[in-house]
Amino acid sequence: MPDGLGARRLGNLRWRVRRQDHPHESAAVRRRVVRGQQPFAIVLACVDSRVPPELVFDQGLGDLLTVRSAGEVLDEAVLGSIAYGVLELRIPLVLVLAHQSCGAVAAAVHADASGEPLPARVQYLADQIRPSIDHGQSGEARVDATINAHVRNVRRRLAAEPDLAGKVATGELAVLAARYELRDQHVRSLAWRWCRVRARPGRASDRDGPRFTTVRR
Repeated sequence: MPDGLGARRLGNLRWRVRRQDHPHESAAVRRRVVRGQQPFAIVLACVDSRVPPELVFDQGLGDLLTVRSAGEVLDEAVLGSIAYGVLELRIPLVLVLAHQSCGAVAAAVHADASGEPLPARVQYLADQIRPSIDHGQSGEARVDATINAHVRNVRRRLAAEPDLAGKVATGELAVLAARYELRDQHVRSLAWRWCRVRARPGRASDRDGPRFTTVRR
């Protein structure tokens, strides 16, 4: 993954080998965050209980602005939450995090193949995922391929959002896609283009996140 979201920086390697730092939990940090927050990344993740971003990346209080929806599906609340982080908190990095064996994607794939209706609210999720279904695959391979296609499409939609696109174009914001593997707890990046992310004042510590670093989007 890129420097600002690499295994070393976000602690995914520490998580995988069970040598977590559990950073930013001290009494001093708890007092400091009363005054405000300055997260270094936004993570849009699934609601799946097996993929909590703060644990997966071994981060603490004030480090990540986490937004979660089933299958990383976008709606007005999700888009507004991400825009708040970018525009109001000036967070320079958005990561859309998919994961292996996503139940929302599996439900969408099954409903598409069978034609069976889903409960109304769940149908909304399936409708949002359906354009990403890879009909060139079958069975579990179709679900797996759709997970990857869907997270890339979500990343693409976010990068084109009117509130975000200008900052992406100027290099002030990177919108990235990655996937968490349940079998080995590894976060693997998905393909993106090279760009530059500008340093943001006020983050003095290297481990706090990206400075001025090369990333992909």
